[in-house]
Order: sequence, then C-alpha cells, then structure tokens
Amino acid sequence: MTIRTEKVASLLQKELSAIFEKELPRSGPLMTVVQVKVTTDLGIARVYVSIIGSEKERKTAIAHLQNETRYIRKLLSAKIRHQFRRIPELEFYEDRLYEKAERIDLLIKQALGTSK
Repeated sequence: MTIRTEKVASLLQKELSAIFEKELPRSGPLMTVVQVKVTTDLGIARVYVSIIGSEKERKTAIAHLQNETRYIRKLLSAKIRHQFRRIPELEFYEDRLYEKAERIDLLIKQALGTSK
C-alpha cells in the first residue's frame, strides 16, 4: 500500500467506526471495524469487521452490513465528501483473526502441557 492509500484507509476506518458507534441501530452483536484496505485507484474499500456474538448473529450481522452498504456509504459521504472526489465502494468482510489467535493459543498450551 502506498502512503496515500494508507491515509485513506485510516480515515475510512475512523469514520466508519464512528458511524457504527453512533448512527447505525444497535440491534444485535457488537461490531468493530478492525481494518480497511483500499485499492490503489481508491475505488474499492474492503472493510474488515470483528463481530462478537454467536455464529448465527455474526452471519446475520454481516448480511445486514452488506444489505445496508448504500446507506452506510451515504452516511460516510456526508462526513468526508469535502476530502474526496469520489467515495469508494464498500465491501464488508468478517474478520476472524481473534478466533484464529485463540485457537493457536489453545494448541500451543496443549502442546506445552503434553511435552512436560
């Protein structure tokens, strides 16, 4: 990523986090914007969201985000329209890094426990 795309990604992450916190209805699991990756032409922003809840709640939440992409983009546009000529298209993905890290930690603990 170039410096420009990193700055844009950082700004988008900050603004999307604020939108999630203040402007989207709070029904369902807790959602946090973990990372935003922007294409080099700034046309697409891939938003990685951590969702805390059951498997069903996570699937429902990510589906809701994907259905509400236009509305979220409109809210984002209202916040940053003076800084960008064109607001990137948003793509939402679930970030499961925390779960993977917990699994690795458990495996390491099991391996250390059996080697003693």
